[in-house]
Amino acid sequence: MNPLRIGYVPEHFSTPLLELAKEDGGQTFTLVKCPAGTGEMISRLTANEIDISIALTESLIAGIVNGSKAYKMIGSYVSSPLNWAVITGLDTQFHSIADLRGQKCGVSRIGSGSQVMAQVMADQQGWTDNEGRPEAMDFVVNGSFERLRQSVNDGSTAYFMWEHFTTKPYLSEVRFIGSVPTPWPSWAIAASAPTLASTASKSQVREILHRLEAKVNEFDSETSRKKNSGDLVEKEFGYPRTDVEAWLQTVSYFSKLEGMDKNMILTTLETLTKAGVVTVPEGGWTIEGEILASLD
Repeated sequence: MNPLRIGYVPEHFSTPLLELAKEDGGQTFTLVKCPAGTGEMISRLTANEIDISIALTESLIAGIVNGSKAYKMIGSYVSSPLNWAVITGLDTQFHSIADLRGQKCGVSRIGSGSQVMAQVMADQQGWTDNEGRPEAMDFVVNGSFERLRQSVNDGSTAYFMWEHFTTKPYLSEVRFIGSVPTPWPSWAIAASAPTLASTASKSQVREILHRLEAKVNEFDSETSRKKNSGDLVEKEFGYPRTDVEAWLQTVSYFSKLEGMDKNMILTTLETLTKAGVVTVPEGGWTIEGEILASLD
């Protein structure tokens, strides 16, 4: 069979995947870099440009609930929350999250984590209208992380949200004014509809997940954390060692990658509903088959 195409974000969370890819050498899968994040991966799943994505939990789930038939959830990856930094320009008038109400928010793509988490933040801040509904937000699509950083300094946006440690090397360009951790495990795994329609492809996906699981458990082990894991991240991404060590203290991975906790999906949907990201369908949510697919 042809190698499967795995979409991923080139960030520190992907280190176990990158290590597996080096060993595999393109025999069973190839990597497709998606620097614009989960929104880009959803677009690539829809266009049949990737077969698997390792992406943000909230955006993958929201994409399915909001009508995408291009993919379904199949697995779990990072069990710890993602720390979203709230970011503005160096010389702006904004000094706290409260200052951002009604301001333009930069996002990488519609449906991306940067958009979904801005809506979650707005809900946490109580930014609702007189009837208690989420206020309309003014989103500006900027595509790349670089353009998002530029936008908060040229005045075309007031703020954007991005992962804390990915942004930290750019504090000569932007400022942190807050943070919003995800109230759910941060990274999950999805597969495209054509991939899930084939018994052979599903078997291929399962085999890759089991091998990735071994890499994840090795990377996440106490022994590796003390010796090799930090070296791998530092070498791959060039982050300062102090940042790598700080991140390793906060991150944890699932020990079993295949499958997802249905209660976690439901609680995520409840939060996304309250934030106005998704709407509950008549009859409620159907997790099995509609959102979550089996590899059996």
